Amino acid sequence: MFYWFMKNLVAGPILRTVFRPWVIGAENLPKTGPVILASNHLSFIDSVFLPLVLDRRVTFLAKSDYYTAKGIKGWAIKTFLKATGMLPIDRSGGQASEASLRTGLGVLAKGDVLGIYPEGTRSPDSKLYRGRTGVARMVLEGGVPVIPVAMVDTELIMPIGKRIPKVRRVGVIMGKPLDFSRFDGLEGDRFILRSITDEIIYEIRALSGQEYEDVYASTVKEKRPSLSR
Repeated sequence: MFYWFMKNLVAGPILRTVFRPWVIGAENLPKTGPVILASNHLSFIDSVFLPLVLDRRVTFLAKSDYYTAKGIKGWAIKTFLKATGMLPIDRSGGQASEASLRTGLGVLAKGDVLGIYPEGTRSPDSKLYRGRTGVARMVLEGGVPVIPVAMVDTELIMPIGKRIPKVRRVGVIMGKPLDFSRFDGLEGDRFILRSITDEIIYEIRALSGQEYEDVYASTVKEKRPSLSR
């Protein structure tokens, strides 16, 4: 109810009026049933504008760090994340990664739409980077289709390190659903997981037109700390 209220009566109308987001391929999203939206990740506000242009609710998995801020700022961030349908997860790896997987599968088990950024973090320079195979595990264990998504120009509104957004139009391009049912039962095969992940990233690249780098975005950020803020 809170999500619907914010999207349709409070934040949604304001954002639509100011940023005039456009969408191509919205008809590719099934009206019912579980599905994964696998998107490139250019800006923090990707998780705002993607749900804004769709009729169905989209749940994203957000870093738990966002939920630990204190004071008025912390309250505002947590309220915003809740309003945009984000669930807190621990990205520290190991058992935390497994817990994140189970959280995502729980969303799909309810027949909902799960938003995932296969790159694992925001692009530091607008390029598209190597995907993490967690998305492939969710696809196979959840037995759901994947829709590749390209966010367009969101990094121009709010680049990494900026807190105040610029006003300009943003776009969303959605591809046709990808079916990986031919790999059912092979979620334990790391080569299959890599193949599925690479195919998803390839489709995102075809939609976005981004330059591709076959390394992890997190590796680039580690080498250039200024891009991590």
